[in-house]
Amino acid sequence: MAASDERYAFLAEWYDPRASLIRKYQLLYYPSDSSVEMYDIKNRRLFLKRSMIDGLQVQHLFIGAIVNIHSRQLSITDYADERTSNLLRNKNEKTLAMIKPDAVSQMGNIIDIIHGEGFLICQAKMVRLTRHEASLFYSEHKGKPFFNYLVEFMESGPVVAMELKGANAITKWRTLLGPTDSATARIQAPLSIRAKFGTDTTKDAAHGSDSPLAAERETNFFFGGKSFIGKNTASFSNCTLCIIKPHAIIQGNTGKIISAITSKGFEISALQMFHLERANAEEFYEVYKGVVNEYQSMVEELCCGPCLAMEIRAPNAPVSFREFVGPTDPEIARHLRPGTLRAMFGKDKIKNAVHCTDLPEDGLIEVEYFFKILDNQQRS
Repeated sequence: MAASDERYAFLAEWYDPRASLIRKYQLLYYPSDSSVEMYDIKNRRLFLKRSMIDGLQVQHLFIGAIVNIHSRQLSITDYADERTSNLLRNKNEKTLAMIKPDAVSQMGNIIDIIHGEGFLICQAKMVRLTRHEASLFYSEHKGKPFFNYLVEFMESGPVVAMELKGANAITKWRTLLGPTDSATARIQAPLSIRAKFGTDTTKDAAHGSDSPLAAERETNFFFGGKSFIGKNTASFSNCTLCIIKPHAIIQGNTGKIISAITSKGFEISALQMFHLERANAEEFYEVYKGVVNEYQSMVEELCCGPCLAMEIRAPNAPVSFREFVGPTDPEIARHLRPGTLRAMFGKDKIKNAVHCTDLPEDGLIEVEYFFKILDNQQRS
C-alpha cells in the first residue's frame, strides 16, 4: 500500500439534534495529508468526500474519542477493520495518572512533562476525595500498616485525575514516575517525577495504574459515566473563568499555560476537560453574537477539540486575571504587553490560547456555566 493510500478505519456516531437520531458512519483517516472520508452506514452511500481536517492526527482517533469534523462532533465507537485494530490498539493503551495533593501545586510542570513524552490527555478533572472514596480507590491496600495514613493524605487536599493514552502507556507512565520511594527515586531515577516533586513513599507526587485491569478500573472510578465519583472543587467565590482553547491543548501548551498562571500568584481552584457541542459553545459565546465579526469562528474553535476550563481565584479575580491574559489579538499583545498569556501562547485573534471572563460581573456566571451546568450534563 502506497503511503498516500494508507488509511485507518473507524466506526463513529453523530447525534443529529434536528432529527433526534444517532447517525452512524464509517470514518476513514488518511495520515499522509490528515484527510478523512465518511460513509453513511444505514444508507450505504458516501457522506463526505475525502477532505483535509486541520490538526487531526492519528493519536486523536481511538475508541471513546470525540473528534470534530466540519462542525459535527463524532464519537469513535470502534475500529472498523482488523488491520486498524491491530495497528492502533497497543498505540492507544490507556492508564490513569493522578497528581496527589502534595504535588497539585506542580501540576503545570507535571502536565508539561506528560505532553513532552507524547501522551494524549483524554480526560482530566480536579476533585476532592472523601475518606470513603479514597478508601475505595486504594481498597487493595486495606489492612496494610500504611493504609490509614495513605487515606488521610489522599483526602487532605484536591487531586488531579487524568486519563492518558499512548503506546505502552501503563509501563511508560510508571517509568516516568520513578520508584515509589521518592528518596530512592532521587538516587536511581533523578529525572523522574517522584524524584523532582515527591517527598516520601506516600507523598510521592503522583499515581499510575500498574496493569490494564487496574487502568480500566481506575479510569472508570473517575470518569465512568453516571457512576463516576468526585465532586468538582469549584468554590464559586472570588473567581473568574479561564479556558485553555483546543488549539493550545493540541500544541502541547497546557502545562506551560498552567505554570504561567500559578507563577503569577493565581490559584487554580477547579479544573476540568470538556468536549463542547456546538450548541454549548454558541450558548456560552452568545454575548458576542452580532457584536464581533469573529463570533462564528470563535464558536468553531471552542468546539473543535477538548478544552480545559479552570476556576481562577485571586483578589478582584476577573479584573486582575483579565489583565494577565492580555489583548484579544496576540500580535498586539506581543507588541504592547509581551508578558501576557496571549502574547506568549496565542496565534491569532481566534486561536489566542485562552478565553477569560471580560466583564467583572460575569466571572461567577461563567464559572457556574462550566462547573455546574456542563458538569451536571456530563453526569446525567
